[in-house]
Amino acid sequence: MTTTLRALIVDDEALARSRLRTLLGDCTAPAASVVAEAAHAVQAMDALRREVFDVVLLDIRMPGADGITLAQTIAQLPQPPAVVFVTAHSEHAVQAFEIEAADYLTKPVRLERLQQALQKVERLAQSGKGLQADLTEECLIIQDRGRTERVPLAEVLYLKAELKYITVRTAAKSYILDGSLNELEERYPQFMRIHRNALVARRAVRALEKHFDPEEGEGWAVRLNGIDELLAVSRRQLSAVREAIAG
Repeated sequence: MTTTLRALIVDDEALARSRLRTLLGDCTAPAASVVAEAAHAVQAMDALRREVFDVVLLDIRMPGADGITLAQTIAQLPQPPAVVFVTAHSEHAVQAFEIEAADYLTKPVRLERLQQALQKVERLAQSGKGLQADLTEECLIIQDRGRTERVPLAEVLYLKAELKYITVRTAAKSYILDGSLNELEERYPQFMRIHRNALVARRAVRALEKHFDPEEGEGWAVRLNGIDELLAVSRRQLSAVREAIAG
């Protein structure tokens, strides 16, 4: 059966609503039906009380309450729909993901990008965990060349300090993150320190083995599930790593 998502468009510009409505009409797999439109937060909340929506396509800068504030209000509803921000202002992306937006699109919106956002909403809605459980999954917010991405912590294998940034490694790829390794260690106990410059996911550690480094000589390293790379373990952390692996 083909899914059709029930959509609410919230934007103070009639032209922007019209363009988005046209783009939604061209979306398939899933398709989307525009059930209602609103020019500001008060109209949007009225619509949300009257109708059931799967997704709210939401501008940020509007008269009265802005889109961020409205999204926070929507999140308090008994069965909140997914929120996809559609805005000309890219600087709010991190804040949007922090309040658990499903996606963040910048104007002018491309059909392909809008379709991807709807597919994400559909996947979340059809998952066994439901929308809110998926959206509240712990994630790192990665910004790279104008793109903002949520990387689930469950996919992260290690975090490694490199000069002025942190390498975030998953089985699929590497990302660059601004931040402090110490802060990440305090915030996420599922990672353990193996070296002054590296944290690894406890669940990902497959083995602790002897390793020869041309610069540091013989030492120890951990091997992680999902990648071939070995990560050095410092003498200071060796005992703690052994205990963690032993259970």
